[in-house]
Amino acid sequence: MTIFDKAKALSGKMVDKTLEFSSDELIADTIILSMKKQEKVNEILRQRGSNYRVSGVDLEMGVPPKMIFGVRRIAESDEADKRSDIGDVVE
Repeated sequence: MTIFDKAKALSGKMVDKTLEFSSDELIADTIILSMKKQEKVNEILRQRGSNYRVSGVDLEMGVPPKMIFGVRRIAESDEADKRSDIGDVVE
């Protein structure tokens, strides 16, 4: 087998893997997983008193697939308002 034959075989495998990554079910599962990860990380940041939150997630379905998390600083007054809203009792 020549080096060109090996390269052709490898490129065929890469095309197959790329097609696997683009299946609708895999994309849906990846979205669900990334949103759960965002919620968990934001809860940990909230518990630690951080002023940062994961504000968005970009998914790149390439080889290898990537999850890219966008982080933003929240206004301290917004977070204080949210905490006080949780403690309010409605009668």
